[in-house]
Amino acid sequence: MSRRHSFYARPLLAAVATVTVLAGTAAAAPSDSSPGRYTTAAALDDTYYQDALGKTGAELKAALHTIISDQTKLSYSQVWDALKATDEDPADSSNVVLLYTGRSQSKNDNGGNSGQWNREHVWAKSHGDFGTATGPGTDVHHLRPTDVQVNSIRGNKDFDNGGGELGSAPGNFTDSDSFEPRDEVKGDVARMILYMAVRYEGNDSFADLEPNDQVNNGSAPKMGKLSVLKEWSQEDPPDTFEKRRNDVIFEQFQHNRNPFIDRPEWVDAIW
Repeated sequence: MSRRHSFYARPLLAAVATVTVLAGTAAAAPSDSSPGRYTTAAALDDTYYQDALGKTGAELKAALHTIISDQTKLSYSQVWDALKATDEDPADSSNVVLLYTGRSQSKNDNGGNSGQWNREHVWAKSHGDFGTATGPGTDVHHLRPTDVQVNSIRGNKDFDNGGGELGSAPGNFTDSDSFEPRDEVKGDVARMILYMAVRYEGNDSFADLEPNDQVNNGSAPKMGKLSVLKEWSQEDPPDTFEKRRNDVIFEQFQHNRNPFIDRPEWVDAIW
């Protein structure tokens, strides 16, 4: 275990054990006024993020890459169980909340059939051709439970505003080369994409993932649209559900964090 984990992870587990579990509804994300079970950014400054403080731009990005690359990697089959914990419905522990529809659905109603939920790669796995390989293909910071049909409609499209509304998922829009998620998770999507861009820098066996300001990126290791993602991150700040999810991934599965959930201001500090 690294110094960062040994110094921080265990005290965190003990501290959060006394905090009330969050409450809310599945269809709408819980507000930050609800009782929350999540770690504040201030609690992380002198521990997890100590090497990133005071930095901006490329220097901050490099420091965060080093910090969040210290992680436990999951297999693709392990992702099923991880998502059942990370995306648990706070109002019904037997269900998960689906990313795009907001629907609360049984954890065990997962697979590839219509009406079930499956594993959505928010950073489309074809953008960089990493597939479901252990690493970016199994990183639960960007893997979310979604309706099978909506996952198929999104496909590998980049993110942008506009298009026609999905009848099967009101509030979501799509056209030939982009997908716009519902307002309640726009910021979530943006912060997942930007996490991937910091975590995977091409210094392993995978491509250097980077956001850009275009759509229709195809198989290039790029994902857009950066200007829109930045707007979404500002307009939809992290809520209780997203913060709790970050904690669960850190404590129970990968032992790394999405820094843009903890400190959304770092989006503008880098891009």
